[in-house]
Amino acid sequence: MTEPRFSVITPVYDTPADVFWAMLGSVQAQTFADWELCLVDDCSPAPHIAELLERAQAADPRVRVARRAENGGIVAATNDALAMARGEFLAMLDHDDELHPDALAHVHEALMAEPEADYVYTDEDKIDRRGRHSGPFFKPDWSPERMRTQMYSCHLSVFRRSLVEAVGGFDPEFEGSQDWDMVLKVTERARAVLHVPRILYHWRMLETSAAGGGEAAKPWAFEAGKRAIQAHCERIGLPARCERDPDDAGVYHLVPELREQPLVSIVMPTAGGSREVRYEQVVLAEHCVRSIVERSTYENYEIVCVVDAGTEVEILDRLREIAGERLRVVRFEQPFNFSAKINLGATESKGEHLLLLNDDMEVVTPDWIERMVMYSGLEDVGAVGGRLLWQDGRLQHVGVRLEDGLPGHPYRGFSGEFRGYGNSVRVAGNCLAVTGACLMTRRQLFEQVGGLPVDLPVNYNDVDYCLKLRQAGKRVVYDPDLVLFHFESSSRSSEVEDWEKELFLSRWLPLSAVDPYANPNMRHEMPRLSAPFRWAIRRRPWRRRPKGQLV
Repeated sequence: MTEPRFSVITPVYDTPADVFWAMLGSVQAQTFADWELCLVDDCSPAPHIAELLERAQAADPRVRVARRAENGGIVAATNDALAMARGEFLAMLDHDDELHPDALAHVHEALMAEPEADYVYTDEDKIDRRGRHSGPFFKPDWSPERMRTQMYSCHLSVFRRSLVEAVGGFDPEFEGSQDWDMVLKVTERARAVLHVPRILYHWRMLETSAAGGGEAAKPWAFEAGKRAIQAHCERIGLPARCERDPDDAGVYHLVPELREQPLVSIVMPTAGGSREVRYEQVVLAEHCVRSIVERSTYENYEIVCVVDAGTEVEILDRLREIAGERLRVVRFEQPFNFSAKINLGATESKGEHLLLLNDDMEVVTPDWIERMVMYSGLEDVGAVGGRLLWQDGRLQHVGVRLEDGLPGHPYRGFSGEFRGYGNSVRVAGNCLAVTGACLMTRRQLFEQVGGLPVDLPVNYNDVDYCLKLRQAGKRVVYDPDLVLFHFESSSRSSEVEDWEKELFLSRWLPLSAVDPYANPNMRHEMPRLSAPFRWAIRRRPWRRRPKGQLV
């Protein structure tokens, strides 16, 4: 018998009859017919389950049934279904959920275009007992850093069977979050990951499911998620400890546990300007350096201040009093050019990591440098940035998004407590760029790509730098737990000139036209008006991800 393309894996336990038939019907309604459905009953006590399974198997030869002699939990039942599976790919379907009729067809089409893909995931929504849709979740393309703090890919997940077998199947140690553990293990080895930006899975809201009951329904699952992340960090050498968010069960945080502290060079351009901060007139560079010295827990750093020729001597003397031997002063004798000042400071610095920092910043998070080094030390990470707040606590920067080819700041001006769509503000993730107001990068990469572009002296130079890293195969990371105040636009206008836009587009439009971390069903980081109804429209969009290292 020819092996099917997809084996749909479904553990069964005391499933209500109406929900079971809805699940089964959604599989049988697939427009792509090359599938088998592997149903494993985990010793359900409800007497109607045996009859349901017998009827389903008798009516369709593609439905295969197995029954466990004793209850083993979802991992045991899933592994039994895995042992039955003959398909090249495993499509994970819970016993109380439904697939969109075109789900397997879309996934198959994406796989045909990228045959080396080992993991595919889609967008999803929720349905109630009556089949009414709500809560659409439109996801970014593959984001390793987000996967370490939120199980965002979730449903529908499709794995290459041979790779699932190679990592040992589903691990009972992570019962309840076994799917998260599997995604982490598979993507550590996967050649490519695909995202189909379309709602193809409908997650049933029942009192006994995480979709309906949250942490109260499956408290052990959230603890298992923490352990799965921790095990993943240890496998890949990420020096971090995983902690659960105290207020949101689905959000996790990585706390840096560095084994060493390489020298970090904080490169800070300044003209010695001043402004009012919290009703007091301050010299910005002094205020910034004082916050670094007084609040930072990282010890091995230097501060390289690149100063204009007209900077007052008294200001430099006070900076030396604050920073002591950590401070190095580099004079810049040319007309204003932010890129040139940063490049000069980098040349005169000694650190393994460069931390580009505006002088109008104030450190909030004591371990801010540790957090940046934690990510910057990963081979495939090119730049790291954090969550920047205006003086009044509103959001200024949570990563850069590109729409129509040009950079912008999502949720700019929103409350500092705003979580973002799908908790995107509160979880770590990837983006095409972060602001140069606070950006860490490895010196080796900075030199490799030629530093910041001097032909963009004011705007877009930081985004240009990040896109050069992206072009070199590196990721850019946003860490929400790395927080600073940014007293923005203290010394110059934030307006972007037309020539700057034209130069940026002429250089980067092929790469910036489509932001892989911005779902096409979203606009300005929120779902488009018609997006909640996209589950009903049968079109076939998908996204191809570049080959290469994925963790």
